[in-house]
Amino acid sequence: MTEYAKALDDVAQRRPGLVALVLGLLAACGYPPLHLWPLGLAALAALVWHLHRAPHWRTAAWRGYVFGWAHLTLANNWIATAFTHQAKMPELLGWLAVPLLCVYLAVYPGLAALAAYVARRRLSPPQAGIATFGTLFAAFWIVTEWIRSWAFTGYPWPPLGLMLLGSWHSPGIAVVLPWLGTYALSGLAILIAAGFVWILHSESRAGAIMLLAAIVLGMTASPFVHGSRVDTGISYALVQPLIPQDEINDGTKFEEQFQRLARLTRPRNDESRLVLWPESAIPDYLEDGYPLRYYARMTAGADPEYARRRIAAVVGADSTLLTGVVNLDIGTREDGSLGAVSARNSVVAIGGEGDIEAKYAKAHLVPYGEYLPMEWALERLGLARLTAGTIAYVAGPGPRTLELGEHGRAGIQICYEIVFSGQVTDPENRPDYIFNPSNDGWFGSWGPPQHLAQARMRAIEEGLPVLRSTTTGISAVIDANGIVRGSIGIGEAGRLDGFVPKARAPTLFARLGNALPLGCAALLAVLALALPRLLALRRSRG
Repeated sequence: MTEYAKALDDVAQRRPGLVALVLGLLAACGYPPLHLWPLGLAALAALVWHLHRAPHWRTAAWRGYVFGWAHLTLANNWIATAFTHQAKMPELLGWLAVPLLCVYLAVYPGLAALAAYVARRRLSPPQAGIATFGTLFAAFWIVTEWIRSWAFTGYPWPPLGLMLLGSWHSPGIAVVLPWLGTYALSGLAILIAAGFVWILHSESRAGAIMLLAAIVLGMTASPFVHGSRVDTGISYALVQPLIPQDEINDGTKFEEQFQRLARLTRPRNDESRLVLWPESAIPDYLEDGYPLRYYARMTAGADPEYARRRIAAVVGADSTLLTGVVNLDIGTREDGSLGAVSARNSVVAIGGEGDIEAKYAKAHLVPYGEYLPMEWALERLGLARLTAGTIAYVAGPGPRTLELGEHGRAGIQICYEIVFSGQVTDPENRPDYIFNPSNDGWFGSWGPPQHLAQARMRAIEEGLPVLRSTTTGISAVIDANGIVRGSIGIGEAGRLDGFVPKARAPTLFARLGNALPLGCAALLAVLALALPRLLALRRSRG
């Protein structure tokens, strides 16, 4: 170890919590919108060394926890921004809600650090070094990040591997997603970081330069992706209406919002199109059979059938519209009256005659948005969900494919559902594409770029194009290689026209799902246990 490295190590040992916190903040800079991935990987490399040097398992767990809390808090700061778009709670509560959420989320990085430390001490020979620890840490990070994606309804935003995703025109190192999956990509990020530490510790400048060159090449060139432009015959019109968040629930703006959508949507000829509108695009209830009072605020009078036919006239007789709506579950309420007992954030398919041909209900609800996590505790602090209204949202049954005839088979993932790796398609009925309508107007400057990046990861690992229509940006058409074919930026109104990109054959991940990254974690654990013996054998032969 050089004198400089020893000095840094002395600082880390004197202020371990502060160092872990700073490394967590720096690691979060590796995600969009900053996407300073070299800084993110450097912070991970320093973390691996910091954990490896911990004197006790409790210290290792604490360092991993503090790192996780800091990097997840900064990465999820967009949740706090959402509190500025409501009047029920002081905006300051948003800046409390994020760190409180991350008090829980940080448990998973802490567990990964703890498990790697204990496994290295108990299962490996005493001479096991940084390579063994880094490989174990990668294995346990894969497992804990996967658990975070489903425990207590799940919250995987953001996966550590997000920093390995390339620019809009290149998948970067994320090109391996079809064979690894997102959570194993996160493990790969740790392996790369640990590799740097191991090489520098062995004072091999040539090795460090070679690894750095390989990473830069992987992030920029992606030589295995050829950017195929093969399309289906399905014509689409994807609309971003630019409905600011402060207008979404303003009844005086509803008709103006519809006219805005109509102007952007009307066909140039009598072509058959798949028309795509975002989440929160339509304030009207479009299903029949609700008590009349629920139709009172509608832009088209208290008549859902007329509202649907008015929409169909805009879309075109031979076209299909996929749009976000809210559907209600009607039943007998606690006071004995007939009314809405729950609501579902939904997408409906409306045909050229104004009929609802299919529908999908969102399965993963947004914490703080559509439900309040840790409600028993947070309500006492004055917190409430951000979505307007008092009707409780309930989750739908999960991924399903909508059969739209000549407009193909559509997989639907509403808003942040797209971030759940391995949970976005019906494996029994693989879609031709995924439609991801969203209202990202809540989420400031950090949320939309991260959201788009995670949609690109789903496209790559599933081998399916993803079409994103949002209220305020970023809307995009993403091909099955994760390349952004077209986009509409934040704060713009517009429409994208074209043909839906062609899906790839089902990827290995599409077939095996998250059994694939879990298998990778098991292999890494076995490799970690064998590494000390392999390195000892290499030294003996040298």
